[in-house]
Amino acid sequence: MTLAAYHVPDFDSVADEAAVVRGDTYRFTVLTPRLVRAEYDPDGEFEDRPSQVFWYRDQPVPDFTVEETDQRIAIETDALRLQYERGEPFSAETLSAHVRELGTVWHYGDADDGNMGGTVRTLDRVEGSTDLEPGLLGGDGWTVVDDSESLVFEDDGWVTPRDAPRKYEDLYLFGYGHDYLDCLNDFTAVAGDVPMVPRWALGNWWSRYEDYSADELQELMERFREEDLPLSVCVIDMDWHVVDNAFHGGWTGWSWNRDLFPDPEGFVDWLHESGLKTTLNLHPAEGVYPHEDCYDALAEHMGIDPASETPIPFDASDDTFLRGYFEHVIDPLEDEDGVDFWWIDWQQWEESPEMEGLDPLWALNHLHALDRTRDGRRPFILSRWGGLGGHRYPVGFSGDAYISWDSLAFQPYLTSTGSNVDFGWWSHDIGGHFGGTGTPTGFGELYARWAQFGTFSPINRFHTGNIDYIDKRPWTFEPTVREALGDAMRRRHELVPYLYTMAWHNHDEGVPLVRPMYYPHPDTELAYHVPQQYYFGSELLAAPYVSERADDTNLARQTVWLPEGEWYDFESGDRYDGGLEACYGDLSDTPVFAKAGAIVPQDGDPGFGDVDNPETLRVLAFPGADNTFELYEDDGTSQAYLDGEYATTTLRQSYESGRLEFTVEAATGALEHVPDTRDLELCFRGLREHVDVAVRGGEETIEYDAETSTQIVRIDDHSSDESVTVTLTTDAPTLRAPGSGRLARTKAILRHLELPARSKQRIEEYATAFLDGRRSDLTWLDNFAEVATGEQLRAIVETLCDVGVAHLDNADGERLLLWNDDGRTDVTYRLSTFERGGVPLAVEGETERGPLPGLEIVELDDLAGEDWTLTVEYADAGSVTFDGEGVADRYEGDVR
Repeated sequence: MTLAAYHVPDFDSVADEAAVVRGDTYRFTVLTPRLVRAEYDPDGEFEDRPSQVFWYRDQPVPDFTVEETDQRIAIETDALRLQYERGEPFSAETLSAHVRELGTVWHYGDADDGNMGGTVRTLDRVEGSTDLEPGLLGGDGWTVVDDSESLVFEDDGWVTPRDAPRKYEDLYLFGYGHDYLDCLNDFTAVAGDVPMVPRWALGNWWSRYEDYSADELQELMERFREEDLPLSVCVIDMDWHVVDNAFHGGWTGWSWNRDLFPDPEGFVDWLHESGLKTTLNLHPAEGVYPHEDCYDALAEHMGIDPASETPIPFDASDDTFLRGYFEHVIDPLEDEDGVDFWWIDWQQWEESPEMEGLDPLWALNHLHALDRTRDGRRPFILSRWGGLGGHRYPVGFSGDAYISWDSLAFQPYLTSTGSNVDFGWWSHDIGGHFGGTGTPTGFGELYARWAQFGTFSPINRFHTGNIDYIDKRPWTFEPTVREALGDAMRRRHELVPYLYTMAWHNHDEGVPLVRPMYYPHPDTELAYHVPQQYYFGSELLAAPYVSERADDTNLARQTVWLPEGEWYDFESGDRYDGGLEACYGDLSDTPVFAKAGAIVPQDGDPGFGDVDNPETLRVLAFPGADNTFELYEDDGTSQAYLDGEYATTTLRQSYESGRLEFTVEAATGALEHVPDTRDLELCFRGLREHVDVAVRGGEETIEYDAETSTQIVRIDDHSSDESVTVTLTTDAPTLRAPGSGRLARTKAILRHLELPARSKQRIEEYATAFLDGRRSDLTWLDNFAEVATGEQLRAIVETLCDVGVAHLDNADGERLLLWNDDGRTDVTYRLSTFERGGVPLAVEGETERGPLPGLEIVELDDLAGEDWTLTVEYADAGSVTFDGEGVADRYEGDVR
């Protein structure tokens, strides 16, 4: 028996012969101008079957030329020149390629030191950061994927070892220079597209490892609704099934625990009626035992007498077992009980004893994703990363995270870097799984910050381990934390229209939702040294707070690099120029910025269990540039989008300094997926109050929100198949609001500082004089040397001036960022290195000092065998000292 037809993808693995250059023992396939497959096979047989990674080698044949002599062959495209000594095994002397864009040369066997990383299988047993596997992007302009040992698919749809000769090699050379997005786009062309995730997956998920009963879960879900805390997925961890049995330890199970869930179908129906989807947790490693409901059917399928009660082991290599696993174990739980998808919590061995090279995790991910397509649904699972090609099986479960600030600080970097293998749909344990104190005060701040990151991450799954003293229900926390959690959850559901459109871009173009800063800024060195910030879709930049507040300031701090141009605080509408910014915020703040001209569609009336295409479409638009945004909508669940069954609505902005024209064009495409009429709420953020507003195509009401500098134009019952245009004009020099600026931000910081109130008033007066030019230096800070700590002075100066320092320590290295855009001479630094043990080095030149430089990136990993300290002094009024342990003079804690 073989796998079912829907478990076998439509491969197209044989390349066009016109793209192939071959000899007796070598074959090169020019897949794109910058992607070449290189094979060496002493037997001259080569491999045309699809591998676990590469499925679609039949690509349009690019332009290339071939130069041949008796000794050498050269293949040349617009981007690459590959040279090979004919007939020789691959070596540094026989195989090389020149990448034209950067002028770099790859030789076979070169260390990929410039690789920018990919992702990691799991964060289990990891606290803080960890090394990542290699990715597809290289700072030197090239990367190589060695596919020689991956399994290949037989005609029956299942994998087998290649059985290739000893010196066989199968390499894929990616020579994309710094065209990172083109690399991802071409990779998905040959390895398969990222499927559209279901729309409901983009809301908030609730998960806890707990032996909930159906009644307890129903009561909990109703409480979330009462608290106006929207959810879209209810996760049921492993205690859904029988765990107390005589056969094994209880982790594996396939039968509902009827003591907890006496009516599973009825309970899942209730979840669906409430607008919630559900998943069940699986640990398949122990196989199927006689006590399971599905045992008799699977035993008969496997040719086993059920009366023998012979255990059926889990065997990822056996296609007969695998077909029975789905038809008799998995599918009935979906078809009869209504389970929507599966959380595959595989934590066991990485190779199958029955087939060399087969990772059971990969097998489960591959087949579970495809199994959903049997009734037209989208491939969708929750599981750990199973290796390159895992982008075809969203979404990723990053594993059991430790509850710590270090773990939170690593997750933005892990998420953005995962995009380098197009594995963008990460789901983290929001709030962590292991460890922590659980105290409402000590844990509350960390939890709120994690939730804010979750809002601006791919999948937002709140999760808790089975620890009685860790309680993440938002209403159990003090009001400030509770409010921050509620704001984060509601904002997430507001963003679903934007997120879903980005999911379409990920499918259509290979562009992940979370994007490292170097994707659009590959030639800017700073873009590679800001690991805790990222582009969140095409319009936004996020840099969530990932360290706790400082005692002296009562504020969290995050260093943010805003690329050249104009930016707006997503919430307040405050305007920023490009450059490095030190952001300080209380628990209600999350550093998220919109680029000039940004257009962000939202759900204007999100509800519990409701992530459908919105009846009230809110659009946030920011001045400063022209822009177009295509809002994407479909049925949210099926694969009909592959046949063009979707609708788009163009949102278009034209901007001049005194005039902004914004058009919501008529929806086009499959209009059955768009409400016939919608309430439009067009919010023009960052604009001045008194402007003229004209609307063509609808009746409007207009109001102004001074707190966020937002002109709000409401148009009720707008027909989706008609366009509407709003024009805002002013006689003033610009439509843009004056902006609260540095003084307002300084005053906001002063409110939080542990300083005498009179001192705060005097600092405000001095700061006002400094900003309006009546004082040009910072010597006035001396007046507060006795009352202000170094960390407080740092917050004041970094807010008033474009000057600062940040210590960044992550998996990609430890470094210092020093910047001084204002060229100030009254903010100075001293960087000293020491032998291990604290003995100062006496050699001249090992202490740097002077005014902070305009921009300097100090790679601390280069100080091998040495300790270091950095002291920054503010106009002789006070200083802050940092070292590798995160200990500071007059301030304790790692400075980020």
